[in-house]
Formats: sequence, C-alpha cells, structure tokens
Amino acid sequence: MDFAFITSIVLVLGVVFVNGWTDAPNAIGSAVATRALSPRTAIIMAFFCNFLGVLLMTGISTEVADTISKMVDFSPKGAMGGSDGNEARIVLAAAMFAIVIWAVGAWRMGIPTSESHSLIAGLTGAALALGGLSSINFSEWVKVIIGLGVSSVLGFSSGWVIVRIIERLARHAQRAKAERFFHKGQVGAAALMAFLHGAQDGQKFMSVFMLALFLNGSATRSPDGTFNIPLWVMALCSLVMGLGTLVGGKRIIKTVGLDMVKMQTYQGFASDLSASGCLLLASLTGLPVSTTHTKTTAMMGVAASRRVSSVDWGIVREMGWAWILTFPGCGFIGFLIAKLFLLIF
Repeated sequence: MDFAFITSIVLVLGVVFVNGWTDAPNAIGSAVATRALSPRTAIIMAFFCNFLGVLLMTGISTEVADTISKMVDFSPKGAMGGSDGNEARIVLAAAMFAIVIWAVGAWRMGIPTSESHSLIAGLTGAALALGGLSSINFSEWVKVIIGLGVSSVLGFSSGWVIVRIIERLARHAQRAKAERFFHKGQVGAAALMAFLHGAQDGQKFMSVFMLALFLNGSATRSPDGTFNIPLWVMALCSLVMGLGTLVGGKRIIKTVGLDMVKMQTYQGFASDLSASGCLLLASLTGLPVSTTHTKTTAMMGVAASRRVSSVDWGIVREMGWAWILTFPGCGFIGFLIAKLFLLIF
C-alpha cells in the first residue's frame, strides 16, 4: 500500500461520511416537519435504515453500482477497465477531495445539494484531467440525465398526484383517526425513505470504494467493468454513512423539513411515499438519481397541490442554483485538483 492508495481510501470514506451528513437527512426531513418524529429520533432511525438499505438492496440488485463503476475510466488511454497505477490513484483521491470541498461548502450554507451529482461531477472532472474525453463512457452518462428527469419531474408530479388521491380517499374520515393513521404512516414512510437512500447512495459510494481497491490491485473487475462487492465493504460504507448522519444531520433537516415547506402529517406521508416509489424504480433500473432532488421535489409537489404559496420559493431557488452549478462547479474543481495533485505527487 502506498500513500496515494491510503489517501484515496480515506477520502472515499470521507465522501461517504459527508453523504450521510448532507444527503441522508433529506430522507427524514418531512417526518420532522410534520412533528411525526423529533430530529434526534429521526436521525437515529435514519442511521439504522440507511445501514439496512445498503446491505439488503445490494443483495437484490447492484445496477446503480454497476452504472457508476462503468461511467469513467482512470486510464490515460481511456481503455475501459485499465488503470495507471499511482497516477490513477492520485486522480481518484483528487476527485474525492473535490467532492468533500463542494459538499462541505453547501452544508455550511444549509443548502441540500446533491451528493450523488457531486460524486458524478467530481469523478468526471478528474477523469478528464487524466485521459480526456476518451475517459468518459457517455452511454452510461445518459443514465445520469435520465435520472435527473426522474428525480425532478417524476418526484414533483407523483407528490402532487399521491396527495390528491389521499385527500379524496380520506375526505370523509374522522380527523382524529386520520391523524393517528397518517402519523404512524409518516414514521413508516420516513423509514422507507431512509432505507432507499442507503440503497441508492450506498451503492454509488461502494462502487468508488471498490474502484480504489481495484487500482491498488486489491480487487478484481469483471470484463464488463463491474465489481462484486463483498459484505465487509457494504458494512463499512453503511456504517460510515450512518455516522455522518448522526454527526451533521440537523442543519439540512432544518432547511428541508422546517423552512422550505409547511406540511400536515398526511402531506408528509404523501411526499415520502412518492419519493420512495421513485427511488425504488431508479434503484432497480440502474439510474443514479439524486435522493435530494427526488425528496425535495416530491415535497414541493405535495405542498403546491393545495397552494403554490405553500412552498418557500426563495429556498427553492437557492437549491435550484446549487443543483445547476454542481455538475460544472464540482467537475471543474475535480479537474483542477487532479491536475494539481499530478504535478505535486
């Protein structure tokens, strides 16, 4: 093991930690907004559900991990599956460093930026610095664009539709009974959201962890560019992600759960249910969608179904700019840091 390998492993785990810090709280934000769960209880629940999501969903399908593992190539010649020893490990470390910089900056401002898109952008920028355009597998990148549409359009529209259906079905129900039902339902739906966050984001970051092992000669890659992820990697990444949620979750919960929209319990239940459906569909089809985008757009759709003014569009604009700038911004940082690291090391 050399310095570049150790650094890349530490930084990959750092990015997993930051993902739990910044992305995982989005999954439980609406449960806090509706007072179904306290912030502390919600964060503890997210810790365990994220852990289970990583372990169980990877056993069912590794489509998302496969997409990420084939998206870029850290070989200077751009031959998928190749590696260039020390240079490749240095560039991977640079990509992870860029992602941490971007994510921590967004966290400091309380903006729920997409850690998934930061990961994709940072990896892409670093790969370009090493191998140029030939290092990018554009057929896999198409899935990112499709996933962006799924997380935004389908998240908003399904939130709108599901809350309308719930309102119609429960319009004659006694208010007290309905509140109790949706209170329990909100807790279950928030747990499902946290589980699917682990399923989606856990696979993305495990794939990068396996890439670091592969570049050091400690893991093998199948001919199609995918990895067989061992149980210890699943456990390690899910544990680090959960610790990140425990440490830093409250700031993002405040933005998403308390500031952006004002919701009743049944609306929070609807937003979690619609976002969970989108994440499950994406996980089974290999689309690397953003948990942040999916959840926040679902909450917007639910809130806007009654009144457009129910959404704080000022916060939405801030998040929108963060989402728009993530690909070029984090990608450019990854490119620059990769070039810098190659010069220094």
